[in-house]
Amino acid sequence: MCGTSARRRQPRYHKGGWRLSVARVHRVVSEVTTSAPAGVLYGLIADATQWPLFFRPCVHVERLGFDGAHERLRTWAMTEGQVSSWVSTRDLDVGRRCVTFRQDLTDAPVASMNGMWAVRPLGDRCQVVLEYQFTVPGDAPAEVAWTERVTRANGQAQLDQLVWVAERWPRLDELELVLEDTVRFEGSADAAFDFLYRAEDWTAGLPHVRSVRLAESKPGVQVMRVDGLAGDGGAHHTESVRICFPGAGRLVHKETVTSALLSAHTGEWSVEPDESGVNLTARHHVLLREEAIADVLGENATLADARRHVREELSRQDHLVLRQAIRHAAGAVRVL
Repeated sequence: MCGTSARRRQPRYHKGGWRLSVARVHRVVSEVTTSAPAGVLYGLIADATQWPLFFRPCVHVERLGFDGAHERLRTWAMTEGQVSSWVSTRDLDVGRRCVTFRQDLTDAPVASMNGMWAVRPLGDRCQVVLEYQFTVPGDAPAEVAWTERVTRANGQAQLDQLVWVAERWPRLDELELVLEDTVRFEGSADAAFDFLYRAEDWTAGLPHVRSVRLAESKPGVQVMRVDGLAGDGGAHHTESVRICFPGAGRLVHKETVTSALLSAHTGEWSVEPDESGVNLTARHHVLLREEAIADVLGENATLADARRHVREELSRQDHLVLRQAIRHAAGAVRVL
């Protein structure tokens, strides 16, 4: 159910001084029942760093602190085509299979947001409940309705995707693929990162990239659309969100439109200098779309064939970008 479940007093200025006003707390609850084991469900909920791979709206989760029972997270997610970000604190109770959360820093129009995940065994099945409670400044009807709609849609999508993953847990190792390519060079680490950051210039030196459209509406948050060529010469289109950390030499990304063989694709570029050189690394974490294998690779293709194909294609693209980044870094003028 959804509606007003509580009222929270907030200070508001009136003529003559500050007074306490009452803010409505709106409640949104979604639930789902599944045959997946309770321990698997709770484990997926508890490990938020893996959510970008499993939950479609979630772009990136950065863990800011963790002591085993309490953690602080920075999350980036897609909300109706826009990238939102917030900082939250979570309390994990493995005994009760319950995770409570509250947002410490919210994104407009939300003034406050908290809630709970709970896994409840029901005989040979489990119920998962996801509850949100939120307020908006002034309780503006349009903003309340928008927040309620987005919260409900995202919550139900998360539950549906949680069940999809949990019910395939015994085979998840076969469907997941992690790969990494690293090259080492002597040159400017800043220039190498600059090449990765300014992806709109990639068409000048990368033969497999035909066009790049890059938009950065918030500092360090980029939406990128790429049209290119796959290894077999076929057309290749992807869309992704990129979160840039220039001070740390990291650029994380998630594809919001993937190639046909992938149901999810996250990754990271990192530039790591030391006293003798620079390590430039591309990392990928993908989830294969098993039902697409026959259409893409042929009726006799197996999951092993798909893993090999994806690994070779991503590695091919990585090395093209990495080599061009090194050439860019080698040509940079060092200012002393």
